[in-house]
Amino acid sequence: MKLLSLQMSAYIQKEVEQLQEKLSPFTKKVSRYMFWSLPLIAVSVFNLGFMLFTDPVTREALPMLGIYALIGAIGMALSRETKLKRKEIRKVGAEYAIERIQKSEVVSSYRKEEYIERIKAQPLAMMAHFIQFLSEEENRMKRANM
Repeated sequence: MKLLSLQMSAYIQKEVEQLQEKLSPFTKKVSRYMFWSLPLIAVSVFNLGFMLFTDPVTREALPMLGIYALIGAIGMALSRETKLKRKEIRKVGAEYAIERIQKSEVVSSYRKEEYIERIKAQPLAMMAHFIQFLSEEENRMKRANM
């Protein structure tokens, strides 16, 4: 987002920061989950592979195999939770953008509906559509004040 902020006006930057504040609890969780999931999965896969393919499986090795399998399962669960949280981030972000678009008194209803449909049709490009809307709103406000 810092790269985009160089090209955005103060008005758009303020709105994007408000959106980021709304999403920050989710993004913090996602980064924490990703930070732990990848190393846990890697340690588990490496050690399970090493134990299964280099040494014969004995009764003494079974508890360690179980522990590494548990570590891998925890890593996979965190990875799955990360995926779900990312979906939630997109959903909350889209809801915020749609709500903000609907509140606009400067942009016509037709254009507002157009932006809302774009956000619903292309949720991954939500930020681009939202910034485009904010830029149009800012331009209309400047023209109205002239």
